[in-house]
Order: sequence, then structure tokens, then C-alpha cells
Amino acid sequence: MNLQAGGLGQLGDEQLEWLEDDVKGLSAETPIVVFAHIPLWAVYPKWGWGTDNSERALGYLKRFGSVTVLNGHIHQVLQKVEGNVTFHTAMSTAFPQPEPGKGPNPGPLTVPSEKLRSMLGLTSVQYKQGKSALAVVDSNLS
Repeated sequence: MNLQAGGLGQLGDEQLEWLEDDVKGLSAETPIVVFAHIPLWAVYPKWGWGTDNSERALGYLKRFGSVTVLNGHIHQVLQKVEGNVTFHTAMSTAFPQPEPGKGPNPGPLTVPSEKLRSMLGLTSVQYKQGKSALAVVDSNLS
């Protein structure tokens, strides 16, 4: 990641080459799960909520029937389906941020203390070797 203030995330050539090589020998029926910090889709580029060269990464995954991309960074739950790729963002366990474009900047929101727990989240991902199911649970702490 080569994040610059106010700019989009960047996957370096080394990471992109690793991804290309890692999936090269897999069958197109293999379900793929990608964990990223910054979204691999343009949620709100003005705030740096996206990855500049994500198209290259996603290009390596287009041949797979099921691709799930999980990320944080924007501190809220959003979902998007684009072709064979399902994108999920997770709530924060640290501080809430405004919805995309609904604030002066993506900085932390000040909220009443009684609302804070409902605006934070806890996410767990469970994978069991030999099982073909993946469970992603994102819920608030209230």
C-alpha cells in the first residue's frame, strides 16, 4: 500500500504480481476471498476511499465464478456486486466515520456517547479447512 494523504490506495507491482501468480494455477470454479484494507472499488475517491489500480487486481480474478472482497478503512457497512465479485466493507472497532460525501472529510465523527456502541462493529470470518463454506458476520456492538 502506498497511501498518500487525500489520495487513493495503491497496490504495488510486487503485490499485483504475487496475486497473478497465486491464482494462476487455480480452477475457475475455485471460490476466491480477498482481504484488503482499502476498498478495491471506488466508494468515494475524493476521500481516498478506493484503490487506484484495483482494476488490474480484479482483472486477475474475472475468470473465477465466485469472488468475495472484504475490506475495512471506511468504517461502515457497504456492499456492492459487480459481475462475479461481491464487495463488503466492515464497520470500525475504533471510531465511526461519515457516510461517503456526507461530511466535510472522512475524519472521525463525534457522536453522543449513548450512540457510540451502535456505530462500532465487530467482524469475524471463519474458515474451516476442508469445508466449502465461509461465514462473514458483521454486527454492531449494541
